[in-house]
Amino acid sequence: MDACAVRCVDPDKVAATRDVLLAGHEAEALADCFKLLGEPNRVRILYALLEAGELCVCDLAATVGVSETAVSHAMRLLRGAGIVRNRRDGRMIYYRLDDAHVRMLLDLSREHLLHGTPPDESGDR
Repeated sequence: MDACAVRCVDPDKVAATRDVLLAGHEAEALADCFKLLGEPNRVRILYALLEAGELCVCDLAATVGVSETAVSHAMRLLRGAGIVRNRRDGRMIYYRLDDAHVRMLLDLSREHLLHGTPPDESGDR
């Protein structure tokens, strides 16, 4: 069971935590970002950019194994969310991760996925 066996609220701890808790609009923006990362092809695209540094839609489509239309759509969503950025070189548009924070999020997420054993029923690892 995931509930407290004995109900005993610590008002000081609750107040201190509320003082630093994400504001509602921040939580909503973060949840929207994670929704974008909730689609496997978009995640694979981001990891391709993490490894390659910069790729055009054609290269991303060939790397990930999806259509160029699907990659273009994903890039539009990811760029709108500030996760990727692009640069134009003549008629070509190249995409890359927006900044080091995105790289760190991807690295830490994969590390978390690969590191561990699932928690046991008590929640311990």
